[in-house]
Amino acid sequence: MSAVLQTPGDGGQAPISFDTHPDRYHHWKLTVEGEVATLAMNVNEDKGLKPGYKLKLNSYDLGVDIELHDAINRIRFEHPAVKTVVLTSGRERMFCSGANIYMLGQSTHGWKVNFCKFTNETRNGLEDSSRHEGLRFLAAVNGTIAGGGYELALACDEILMIDDRSSTVSLPEVPLLGVLPGTGGLTRVTDKRRVRRDLADFFCTTSEGVRADRAKQWKLVDHLAKPAQWAEAVKARVAALGAGATRKGSGSGVPLVPLARTIDEAGYHYSHVDVAMDRKARTATITVSAPASNQPESVEAILAAGCDWWPMAMARELDDAILMLRTNELDTGTWILRTRGDALAAKRVLACDASIERNADHWLVKAVTGLLRRALARLDVSSRTMYAIIDTGSCFAGTLAELAFAADRSFMLELQGGEAGAPAITLSPANFGLFPMVSRETRLVTRFCGDTGPVDAARAHVGKPIVASLASELGLVTFTPDDIDWEDEVRIAIEERASLSPDALTGLEANLRFAHAETMETRIFGRLSAWQNWIFNRPNAVGENGALKVYGSGAKAKFNWDRI
Repeated sequence: MSAVLQTPGDGGQAPISFDTHPDRYHHWKLTVEGEVATLAMNVNEDKGLKPGYKLKLNSYDLGVDIELHDAINRIRFEHPAVKTVVLTSGRERMFCSGANIYMLGQSTHGWKVNFCKFTNETRNGLEDSSRHEGLRFLAAVNGTIAGGGYELALACDEILMIDDRSSTVSLPEVPLLGVLPGTGGLTRVTDKRRVRRDLADFFCTTSEGVRADRAKQWKLVDHLAKPAQWAEAVKARVAALGAGATRKGSGSGVPLVPLARTIDEAGYHYSHVDVAMDRKARTATITVSAPASNQPESVEAILAAGCDWWPMAMARELDDAILMLRTNELDTGTWILRTRGDALAAKRVLACDASIERNADHWLVKAVTGLLRRALARLDVSSRTMYAIIDTGSCFAGTLAELAFAADRSFMLELQGGEAGAPAITLSPANFGLFPMVSRETRLVTRFCGDTGPVDAARAHVGKPIVASLASELGLVTFTPDDIDWEDEVRIAIEERASLSPDALTGLEANLRFAHAETMETRIFGRLSAWQNWIFNRPNAVGENGALKVYGSGAKAKFNWDRI
């Protein structure tokens, strides 16, 4: 049975799903030849995710990016020999014109922001794979590139652009639409490509963009090639990137079998993850279960298990649940994070962590670690309140303890009768570096704002069950109500949070979650929360006569000239 869920784009009832397969792609063609994978973008303009617009000029909507996200994961898991990924266009003279403007113009505010967040995560994922897994990405820009298309290229390790005297590169959102580049363009231009501020200012306020020669001079692209030398130039850059790639995979890979997901009125249900919806209270309870049986420990056994290996299966399900909730359940502002498993299950989680550490250099283990890292990072940047509930039957051990450290607050039950049967947190080495946030710091380091003392104190308890009193002393949890007050304290805390302004909470959480360290990624997401939530609501952009609304109509946008 399918749930009746709110979809924010057009008020429809069917939930948006992130499932797809190369056999069902409408917009990308994935080709793998030895150590090189090529993703050619050729958008079918009649296959938009929603009705009411055409995806002309290789523009994209969420459906296009869902396919891109799927294709990159296929390369990570199904094609371990690939060292270099070429992102290019299947069309002549047009690489990508960016996000479809008509789609943006007719979408709700929430849809636009969630769309931008997902595309941000997909692009950040390219850089994450390059940094951690040794996979290299080349943007082979064989035509005009604008807006979100250029932001996709910016996420690659190198940009090769065709110098055909007509193709241009641009970030035209300010002059054409009255908004800002939504997927990290401004930040990557300065922080990553080191484009001079005054040149960046000119570049981002001209709708015409710049041609290849100036783009190279200003460091907007890395390399140029004339049309006659294009094919050879692509081969040369692929060879150079491949020579520096550190990925060491081989063999046939692990097929990404479809997720076993059931959707009903009660929520979303998977093998290891369950989401229970209380739409009246505007809460979703995400429960992650520890492995129910011993897991393989050797590389050979892990490969044989494939998608059934608990860390991989759980990560895929958690990632999907987060995306489904963010896209389809906008009114649900509080996520309650729970885990389930007994003491033996906790040992199995720790054994999985040990297997990951022991086999850390293997391509599949690297890929699964990356999948876990990116899934947990989706929690960090989701505009939802997260409370971790550590009660009887919980299993916040090792990797699963990251859920508690990702939460805005945690509540841990303290039994008056003593430690027998009391819930516990069990740390593993994985909590001290395996899953850094996009700030490049662990959640524990971030929790203590860079203070190494509390982190070292926690490290001294690795492998030992930590009950409520000690967890409180170590600063690992927020509150430890006893069993008499437990139900009331947790209920009141959740109800109070749900009564607060979602707008204010989004700003609060975005400010507090990345304490101490700042990176290009945290700036991208921090600015997204502020820029998108403000500019995408302003009449200069989305009012009746706003630039985004009148684009393509022949009418001129009417601006309120007040500077605010």
